[in-house]
Amino acid sequence: MTEKNYLADYAKSFNWAGFFLPKITYNDCSKLYSFCRILDNVADEGRDLKVKTKRFNEIKNNFNNTDQSNSEEKQTINQNQYVTIVDDMSVLADNNKINRIIINDLIEGVESDLKRKIKFSSVKDLLIYSYRVAGTVGLMMAKILNVNETRALKGAIDLGIAMQLTNIARDVIEDQKMNRQYIKPDFENIEATIKLADMFYESSFSSIKKIPFKYRFAIIVARRVYRQIGRKILQKGNMETYQKSGKIYVNNLGKVFQTILSLWDLIILFFIDIESHQRTKEYNIINQEINLDERL
Repeated sequence: MTEKNYLADYAKSFNWAGFFLPKITYNDCSKLYSFCRILDNVADEGRDLKVKTKRFNEIKNNFNNTDQSNSEEKQTINQNQYVTIVDDMSVLADNNKINRIIINDLIEGVESDLKRKIKFSSVKDLLIYSYRVAGTVGLMMAKILNVNETRALKGAIDLGIAMQLTNIARDVIEDQKMNRQYIKPDFENIEATIKLADMFYESSFSSIKKIPFKYRFAIIVARRVYRQIGRKILQKGNMETYQKSGKIYVNNLGKVFQTILSLWDLIILFFIDIESHQRTKEYNIINQEINLDERL
């Protein structure tokens, strides 16, 4: 049976950018995305909360036990493909020196969605959640791309947070159907979330210069294509049009155009200096609950 490619099936924008990565690196990124995807799938699937929680705990416990020699201590996951994905993630973490505290941050973030109702009440809630479910992924991606310099790792977190904020702004209606309210469901708050995302996109840019050249263009493309989703959201102009639009995405022609523009970004990076980190205020908010220095 052919192994499922979650990256190609669920993440069209990331898969497009992945075309510009070396094949072995693309495969590692695909393994990381597959692990993230199975966590999300369990949290999002339309099942009884107790059933979802049980399934999620099986995956979490299997991951936390992958480094134990006594295989009998591992719980059995019903879906066989999940076993392989969890094991692959453990090997990936070891091979790329990914601190397991970062992976557990991700797990904790997705696990926080296992509630009958979610309603965030502050920017702090939004930032901490976005770090956990996506900033962590940016940080792990950086490790896969052989990035270890602190400023570049902060930029990777920034890009992950920016993309998650874009997701939240795009999925307000879909999230409402699952009793999730990360931001207030009005266009003013959607616009504010896109603006916050743009601040993180900007903060991530110059640090891409620290990524080895053979990986750099793929990250620039991913950044541009995903940022364009936010711009397409803003073009809706009001809540009524936004609601009628369905899932907002960048089509293939749009991806080609953003890829061409990414060549200009690649050139610009050669001529600019790396800026000091711009999101100190937001990091201080996250640090109230999570020590980011330990993750870096």
